[in-house]
Amino acid sequence: MKFNKKKINVVDIKKARKSVFATGVGNAMEWYDFGLYSYLAVIISQNFFSAVKNDELKLVFTFATFAIAFLMRPLGGVIFGKIGDKLGRKVVLTTTIILMALSTLLIGLLPTYGQIGIWAPILLLIARIIQGFSTGGEYAGAMVYIAESSPDNKRNVLGSGLEIGTLTGYILASLMASLLFLLLSDDQMASWGWRIPFLLGLPLGLIGFYLRSSLGETPIFENELADSNDDEVEEESFFSILKNHKKDVFVCFVAVAFFNITNYMLLSYMPSYLNEIIGLSNTVGTVLITVIMILMVPLAFMFGKLSDKIGNKAVFLIGLGGLTLLSVLCFYLINLNTLVFISIGILILGFLLASYEGTMPGTLPTMFYTDIRYRTLAVTFNVSVSLFGGTTPLVATWLVHKTGNNLAPAFYLTIVSIIGFLVILFFFTNTAGKSLKGSYPTVASKSEFNEAVENPKDALWWQTEQTEK
Repeated sequence: MKFNKKKINVVDIKKARKSVFATGVGNAMEWYDFGLYSYLAVIISQNFFSAVKNDELKLVFTFATFAIAFLMRPLGGVIFGKIGDKLGRKVVLTTTIILMALSTLLIGLLPTYGQIGIWAPILLLIARIIQGFSTGGEYAGAMVYIAESSPDNKRNVLGSGLEIGTLTGYILASLMASLLFLLLSDDQMASWGWRIPFLLGLPLGLIGFYLRSSLGETPIFENELADSNDDEVEEESFFSILKNHKKDVFVCFVAVAFFNITNYMLLSYMPSYLNEIIGLSNTVGTVLITVIMILMVPLAFMFGKLSDKIGNKAVFLIGLGGLTLLSVLCFYLINLNTLVFISIGILILGFLLASYEGTMPGTLPTMFYTDIRYRTLAVTFNVSVSLFGGTTPLVATWLVHKTGNNLAPAFYLTIVSIIGFLVILFFFTNTAGKSLKGSYPTVASKSEFNEAVENPKDALWWQTEQTEK
């Protein structure tokens, strides 16, 4: 086997951490808005869907708007994915964060149904569509950027920084909502207070744009694609990718589904569930979710580190197995309607979700080769999120409304976890600590460099795997 040690990617760990911080801040901006929409869903439903008389149906329409916007994510993934594979990862990340910031600002400025009638929900939907489109390139691009900038043996722990950014965005949204609920009366909150956190999204987005503008391109993209001409980069269509990499696309699709259903069930749907179904006040519910998310930050880091040590497959199975066995129990505890039991139920869900958050960002990019990584991950990720993640609050709300069973969301989560467990168990191969497909090893020290040179067969496992096939 030929092995060119000059092509080993050597990264500065300090620069890698800087990349994680810059992408994490941008990701925090993205999920700050998603969190706001969830925490303020009841107020948004009253302002934009006041023509609907049933409060429960108002919430359904509000989450339907949340879900419809996700239909734009695959289109954003196709367009930004092609740009990312052709022109580089950085250009997409600086573009998407500006689009996200402007659309968040727009929501804060929108007139209500009482002011302009049917145009209010239409304009809300347009703002959400812009957000969905930009998010289509944002999250996948951030995952790829971090994975291609990290040493192979620290890819998952550094990747966990992206989800820590997600949690930070949700925490900021929750703290802002909680503060406003404490300081303002219900009438003030419904009238104008809900706009304040959306307006603050613009300066947060500008900070993220500044940090991302200072980043360089990933070493893997530069080393692997800089010498390729445009024809080579664009040669494989997505239909060809589906045909030639169907197993990897399938596993990625399922992984994204169980990750995002769990994520949106807890962080997007749960605040409304606690308020509408359990009867907790908005203030108590948002404070409780905020505390759980703060606890999830070190847990995500811990699972990222554990994943680099024992393998990402093992950590996935821990999370999936736990949710299969405990989802119904968690929702049963929540429905006991005692603060202690509610807290325990949500904490268990948060602990298990953290196993995905610490592992998923560093794992998904490893499933695809460098020249197709961005667009394949972007499209697969966003189609799966659109079908399953973004619809989770809507599906959960509809299940409770239709069945009259408050545990219905738990049964949905259990079924999804069983499917995910079987797919990961039988179709996924551990990729932790191994070089990215289509790339030479990425190292951060001289000892790691020497080890890669001494063990080229292990370092280039993807070449061996393809040869054997």
